[in-house]
Amino acid sequence: MGSVSLSVVIPVYNEEQNVRPLVERLESALAGWPGGAEILFVDDGSTDSTFDLLKQAQQSDARIRVARFKRNQGQTAAMAAGFSLAKGDAVVTLDGDLQNDPAEIPRLAEMLKDWDVVCGVRVRRQDGVWKRFSSRIANGFRNWATGDDIVDTGCTLKAYRRESLANLELYKGMHRFLPTLLKMRGCRVTQVPVSHHPRAAGKTKYGTWDRLTKGLGDVWAVRWMQKNRLDYESVLEVFEGPERSDRMESAAERSRVAAGEGSQ
Repeated sequence: MGSVSLSVVIPVYNEEQNVRPLVERLESALAGWPGGAEILFVDDGSTDSTFDLLKQAQQSDARIRVARFKRNQGQTAAMAAGFSLAKGDAVVTLDGDLQNDPAEIPRLAEMLKDWDVVCGVRVRRQDGVWKRFSSRIANGFRNWATGDDIVDTGCTLKAYRRESLANLELYKGMHRFLPTLLKMRGCRVTQVPVSHHPRAAGKTKYGTWDRLTKGLGDVWAVRWMQKNRLDYESVLEVFEGPERSDRMESAAERSRVAAGEGSQ
């Protein structure tokens, strides 16, 4: 496939009605992308025809890659798998239900010239009143507990520099805290408004009550990580004694001599 500058990671679970229109919109959105791109679907153990439809789409578009869990593992696991498989310098995530607009991908990816993480904030959100209300409560509690200011943690449409995701260890439910976790690592994070659309087909896979109870419990784990994170680099000084310095110089000189003899 050659060099890849952009990876689009999409977790999907029983989205058979949305696969074809999603692929069409992705192809349109990436048509003008100047570098190589890949579309990486992670099938989270679907029990309908989602996987078969993804394999069919792969036959007509070489940019499509498909990974599959043998059984359902959850959205965080699907994202973690996508991050580990992604080849692009920029990694953009979005949902597979077409509520996120693939046309937003190039704009967010371009912003990575100045930022490490770009978070979408859904404007004129097309969800029910209870879902929007519960999200507002959960976001407010997370920000109060963690001291963060992420407006819309539930928006999957985000862009990341791939190096910011290196060696990132995630646990179930932690995809909701990705911006906060990456800030802890010194990443520059910004937020931008993105469009949002009503779900046209299929149904939501994660219940509101499940998100609230699991998400609110996870807050305390993230808060513990913030308070107990090791951050000693700024106060660490290293002093080498003269004997060790001499040994290091001698070893370097022997290496240069050996390299010279080997080349004769």
